This record gives sequence, structure tokens and C-alpha cells, in this order.
Amino acid sequence: MKKLFVLICFSVFAFGYSQEKEKEKIDFPRNEIKGNALILIAGGLEVTYEHLLNEESGMGISVFAPFVKDFDTKFSLTPYYRFYFGEKPAAGFFVEGFGMFNTFEYSEDWLFNETPIEFTKRQSDFALGFGLGGKWVTKRGFVVEVNGGIGRNLFNSLSEDYGHQFVGRGGVSLGYRF
Repeated sequence: MKKLFVLICFSVFAFGYSQEKEKEKIDFPRNEIKGNALILIAGGLEVTYEHLLNEESGMGISVFAPFVKDFDTKFSLTPYYRFYFGEKPAAGFFVEGFGMFNTFEYSEDWLFNETPIEFTKRQSDFALGFGLGGKWVTKRGFVVEVNGGIGRNLFNSLSEDYGHQFVGRGGVSLGYRF
């Protein structure tokens, strides 16, 4: 009787294990192109391409260039990696790590024969940082994204000018997933 009971238990366990369903793999578009509307209003152009690696992560690159002179940053190229926490594929709350090659201008004041002279200099640096944000995707593939982040320049930042030791990243982007 005991042997029959043990045999029934093992067969029930084996049958129960065999009924476990494999997680369905969802097929979805894996490319996005976005433009930062907030930066556009402020006087610059930022375009982003992102390739979604799977349902929870993606990597991309952003290019920024201003078309007004008010920005200290004159150019940036920002590759990033994101991890998503939403229920939809590659959507919802996310965290990102990024690197940023950036070029900026600053001015120095010098005295020459007691006459102040201002020099404008251009310098490039590379920053590492992290960011947070949220992404919403419609059924037709339109994307709305809000993000923000901060990084620190690693090499040529001016030690007494805190404005160029740190870089910011953020905005409100609109785009399309295809």
C-alpha cells in the first residue's frame, strides 16, 4: 500500500510539473526614434534612436546641438542603457546609465595693463551618469517619454567652476516605435 501511495504521489508531482506553461515570448517592434520637445522649445535639437534588446531593456544614442547661443553646451553625444519596470514591453518606469561626450564654452577674464579682457574658450569632456524616467507607448507605436539625469565630467572639468563639472540630461520626448 505504501509503495502504491508513493508511486501515485510521484506521478502527480511529475504530471503537475509537466503542465507548467512556458512564458510566452511577446514579439514587438524594437526600434524607436524620438525628438526632445522641451529642448526644441529652449532652442536646441536633440534626436534619439533606441534599440530595444528585450521586453525589459534597451540601448540607444542621443545627439544634441543648440541653434541659439544661450547654451553653454555646444554639442553632446550620449549613448545609454535602460532597464524598464513596466508591464508593457519596454515601457513604464525606467532607470538608465549613460556616458556623454560633450563640448562646452566658458569665459575667462584676464587683466592686461589693468584692462580686463574676456576670452571665450571651448573644451570637451566625457561624463558618466544615471537617470530616471517614464515611457508610454500607444498601440499604434507613438511614444511619449519624460526623463531626467545627472552626470559628472571626468577629465577636463574646471575645478573652480562647478557649472562644468556636472552635466544634465532630460526632457520630454515624442517619437515613434517601429
